[in-house]
Amino acid sequence: MNNIDKLIEKAEAGDKASLGRLLTILESSPRNASYILSKMYKDKGNAHVIGVTGIPGSGKSTLISRLISIYKAKGYKIGVIAIDPTSPLSRGAFLGDRIRMQEHATDPNVFIRSVPTRGVKGGLSFSGVAMIEIFDMVGYDKIIVESIGVGQTDIDIMNVAHTIVVVTTPGLGDDIQALKAGVMEIGDIYVINKSDKENVDRVYAYLDFALNTSELGVKGGWRPKLLKTSAILGHGIENLVDVIEDHLKYLTDRGVFNKKILSRRGLMIKLLAEKIFLYKLDSIFNELDTRSLLNKYGLYNASIKIIENIINSLDDNYSEE
Repeated sequence: MNNIDKLIEKAEAGDKASLGRLLTILESSPRNASYILSKMYKDKGNAHVIGVTGIPGSGKSTLISRLISIYKAKGYKIGVIAIDPTSPLSRGAFLGDRIRMQEHATDPNVFIRSVPTRGVKGGLSFSGVAMIEIFDMVGYDKIIVESIGVGQTDIDIMNVAHTIVVVTTPGLGDDIQALKAGVMEIGDIYVINKSDKENVDRVYAYLDFALNTSELGVKGGWRPKLLKTSAILGHGIENLVDVIEDHLKYLTDRGVFNKKILSRRGLMIKLLAEKIFLYKLDSIFNELDTRSLLNKYGLYNASIKIIENIINSLDDNYSEE
């Protein structure tokens, strides 16, 4: 039995240190990540994945911390994946989210992991999606994914989460008109956090109108819900949990739960393919004589030639240093 197999065995038995080491290996080597996922793969997933997204500063991390407390009291094992913006200098993630949830870090039934985006356009990296799979395979009941919530492209969360909670807050001023775009269109549940602030009724009225007129859309037969919370004060969190569980029941009753797992696994394959391709592109491109390529093939055919070179260079021993 190799070291990775031993870590898998211990992680499946509930050892958090071994699970943490597995996740680190998963991030550092696509080849080892593939091995880990293959060894741990189960055809059926069981974990309820809850995506929490929305504008920066809306209190997502504090809200998640409150959700963790309630789910812990219900006896659930909770995994949290905090997708952080990547530092342009260190290429690492800013760990503010993990710090804000620190009160739960030592609980044996809670595992919190920050993951850098590394510039991924859809808001989720291969590592982030693969970690959802690992948490599921080792028996976590609730997996909460906090995505960055910046811009209209941060919508990969749609492909991995069963239930999507979009968080906003009063005090946006004229920016309220921008809420219709991108990330604000994907929610199953809309939460106005910091509802103790002024102008909360104005924001609520706007979103309520948008939902009632289907401006934000109806997903299948589920009409998105609108709630008020104050994570700091602890108001409305129990109600939010109840609605999240209502949505889970809706998905289960209609057979949608497992379809979302297949969607997540499909995205994982796509993201790994992109990761391998881009790594190879960087390494091959630096060695190319671009002037000769352009003179010989022209722009389009030169690009096709580079793709052919990448395909020919791929083998089963690919790993990223």
